[in-house]
Amino acid sequence: MLVLSSLSQASAQTLELVRALDWSEPPDWFGGLSSIEVSDDGMMFYTASDAGKLFQGEFLRDDDGVLRGVSNIIVRNLQREDGKELAKFETDTEGMALASNGDLYVSLEGVHYIFRYTDPFAAAVERLQDPAFLDFQRNSSMESLAIDKDGALYTMPERSGDLNRPFPIWRHRNGVWDQKLSLTRSGGMLPVGSDFGPDGRFYVLERKFHGLGGFSSRVRSFAVTEDNLTDELILLDTAPGTHDNLEGISIWRTEAGNIRATMVSDDNFRVFQKTEIVEYRLVP
Repeated sequence: MLVLSSLSQASAQTLELVRALDWSEPPDWFGGLSSIEVSDDGMMFYTASDAGKLFQGEFLRDDDGVLRGVSNIIVRNLQREDGKELAKFETDTEGMALASNGDLYVSLEGVHYIFRYTDPFAAAVERLQDPAFLDFQRNSSMESLAIDKDGALYTMPERSGDLNRPFPIWRHRNGVWDQKLSLTRSGGMLPVGSDFGPDGRFYVLERKFHGLGGFSSRVRSFAVTEDNLTDELILLDTAPGTHDNLEGISIWRTEAGNIRATMVSDDNFRVFQKTEIVEYRLVP
């Protein structure tokens, strides 16, 4: 079942809400969606759940490209390199990145590694991990995963270990990890998703839990140099309760040349939360 809503005014500085969908399916295992990757034309998507399930689907859009629904959903359990389904302790998938060659990367929070798939419905072909990942806090590690135009992979933990410490960013290039970059922290926001846009900028989705007030969300974008994030722009900063627990973000460009940010919420399999897909357009 899908419930649609929209706003007539921009809800932040430079991102304007296009459409929000409440998405539900009958199976009791539906939900827990923490990541999303949208195809270049905005019509196909992947998302993965905290239960280790991978979803592939299509978006239904009107003539103006506004999101109207989802269809043709395929669901499979993610597999390890040996072709076996993820073990229960591995199923908390969080980040996702889609390379230009079609390879799909999925990060796992509880066990601190990343799987690479050439066929997302087959066995993983590679496991990426750095010894430093073993020091990540339990249930607070690689929520975020992104890949740039040159194929470098970027990931960061949800916690930095101190309220005054930036979030470390690990970058994987040519088989080697480095940790030259970091994300500044402010306002109690925690990073939960990231993506590189077609404009080459690094977009970071952050959230904060306000108890009964629900969640607030923030989207920042940056230019990336060899050893720094520069030119910070705060594109979205919502009031608590505007959306549910947004955790995944994908940046793409419409046929008309407009940049869209598609985000998905994690309902944590709780009846008082919801799975929500929201799309914003970047206002020039």
